[in-house]
Amino acid sequence: MDPERRTLVLTGASRGIGHATVKRFMSAGWRIITLSRMAFSEHCPWADGEENHVQADLSTVDGIDGAVDELVRKIGPDGLHALVNNAGISPKGPDGARLNTLTTTHDTWNQVFSVNLFAPVFLARGLIEPLRQVRGAIVNVTSIAGSRVHPFAGTAYATSKAALAALTREMAADFGPYGIRVNAIAPGEIETAILSPGTADLAKSLPLRRLGQPEEVAAVIHFLCSPQASYINGAEVQINGGQHV
Repeated sequence: MDPERRTLVLTGASRGIGHATVKRFMSAGWRIITLSRMAFSEHCPWADGEENHVQADLSTVDGIDGAVDELVRKIGPDGLHALVNNAGISPKGPDGARLNTLTTTHDTWNQVFSVNLFAPVFLARGLIEPLRQVRGAIVNVTSIAGSRVHPFAGTAYATSKAALAALTREMAADFGPYGIRVNAIAPGEIETAILSPGTADLAKSLPLRRLGQPEEVAAVIHFLCSPQASYINGAEVQINGGQHV
């Protein structure tokens, strides 16, 4: 591999923000290694995608440990320049109903926190050596739902994203001495194929009066992984058209 070529590990790449992020980094010449619980999809049109894909269940300890071993092997000797923890789950009730504190089962809480909160920290810990080698960056994907009650996002999802924002600060303090920056992005209402019914109406109340595009989120992720963001650490960037104000 070209030693000047930068390497990204991205979880949850097959659609939406993850899909747009792969395309943004590829356009800048990065090598992309993707990770998800599904096999590589033919709908992901990037070069060497299947060869650079790791299939793993991030809800289990064995799944994370196996993923780390496989990722280290694929990363190779040239280091890891960026880890983007984008994978997340937001279970729904019957007919897509929002799961709140009264209706979320214990198993659902465990599954959501395992994927949305524990996987990011254990992946980062497992990849600390290739990240340290090139003073890489980590970006955790949180959510507008982590800072307010959301009409569609369930309680477990929202709470896990709030915890991920706090984890980002802790990781920034712990990984910083190794030259590794850790930041987060908090998307709001982004136009993807899995929008909840009613999201378009919600967008009418936003200051910018529109939904965000996955490409707009991907651009911020790319910036946070670039040398231009070399002194940004422990931040959570709001990408929501002013929804947080």
